[in-house]
Amino acid sequence: MAQLAEDLRFRGLIHQTTDPALEDRLDSDRLTAYSGFDPTADSLHVGHLLQMCNLRRLQLAGHRPIAVAGGGTGYIGDPGGRSDERQLLTEEELQANLKGIHGQLERFIDFGGDRGGTQALLLNNADWLAGLRLFDFLRDVGKHFTVNQMVVKDSVKSRLSRADRGISYTEFTYMLLQALDFLHLYDEFGCRLQMGGSDQWGNITMGIDLVRKVRHQEVWGLTTPLVLKADGTKFGKSESGTVWLDAGRTSAYQLFQFFLRSEDAVVGSYLRYFTFLPREAILALDEATARRPERREAQRELARHVCTLVHGETETERAEHAAAALFSEEVSGLDERSLLDVFADAPSTDVPRSRLDGQGLSLVDLLVDTGLARSKGQARTLVGQGGVSVNNRRVDDATSTVATHDLVAGRYVVLRRGKKDYHLVSFA
Repeated sequence: MAQLAEDLRFRGLIHQTTDPALEDRLDSDRLTAYSGFDPTADSLHVGHLLQMCNLRRLQLAGHRPIAVAGGGTGYIGDPGGRSDERQLLTEEELQANLKGIHGQLERFIDFGGDRGGTQALLLNNADWLAGLRLFDFLRDVGKHFTVNQMVVKDSVKSRLSRADRGISYTEFTYMLLQALDFLHLYDEFGCRLQMGGSDQWGNITMGIDLVRKVRHQEVWGLTTPLVLKADGTKFGKSESGTVWLDAGRTSAYQLFQFFLRSEDAVVGSYLRYFTFLPREAILALDEATARRPERREAQRELARHVCTLVHGETETERAEHAAAALFSEEVSGLDERSLLDVFADAPSTDVPRSRLDGQGLSLVDLLVDTGLARSKGQARTLVGQGGVSVNNRRVDDATSTVATHDLVAGRYVVLRRGKKDYHLVSFA
């Protein structure tokens, strides 16, 4: 069995454990371990990547991972990390969300046993929670915990400190349902380890207590560190919002760019957290960042690796090509999907294609139409000073025109004022 504990320590992935001897067991025993993923949306996001990668690490080391999709707990909603009550999901929303996250988990974890490792399990906790009778829940689970014990958990305490919000009894029971998950998985599958982020410590220890009190057996918990950006803010959001793993929400190009923009101060940690590169390769990239940070070798490898894990090699190559085109004169070679991915956040203007007839459309007029220049006089000055590019090619002739031969993907022109002020023009 591979030396998993040593690898986890090198990667900084062990924040807390409930038993110091757990690390030895990771290398000597064959464990069944689980992490949970509540279907609060129809896609997982980059904040889930750490636990997805850790389940895969366990599988590669010979352990049996269980991914629990929270079809039951998703009805309730985890109060952790929130200042207000979650909006309850309908049955239809929950089922659609479960379908979305199942496919994403399958990209990381082998549930079929056909990739040469142990066979993982993908379970839905609605299968054992949905039929639970209230009296049984109160007698068999609730009896083992005191309210005093529950209100000091961070997820509850932070809500109780706000008199204007508080916490509903519905969300208050979430930790007991998660504890019951651990008991069920222990009984049915011999699961003895639960893993989660550091914010799940309270919920994990509740499950451990329940197994100990009801079955008089020892099980364990392991949490990973909270992933932060260089400025100390929570990892997982870009300027545009949450970074999703579904290409329909966040394109492969946008995911690639998110990791490509990682700051030097954190890229080494991200390489350890989110890639399966060997220690030697990571240390070499650490050295490259320290020696020549402007080359951003570590960031490129990080973006390439994560994007391949999430979207596959073909989409990663497309994203990398699009990223390179943005900093070269190759914009004209992009297809429509790649072009729209690259400039998804740029302002855009629709212009009738008929304006390209004859000698074409005056560049000066187009700059005014798009708002890149306030007047024709300013537009001429910008062009004359070399401050305007068409499809990433600088234009310094104020009499220039835009014609059909300038169209990218048969429809678009990319204007740029200065170094970063892009505008996408669509001729239809």
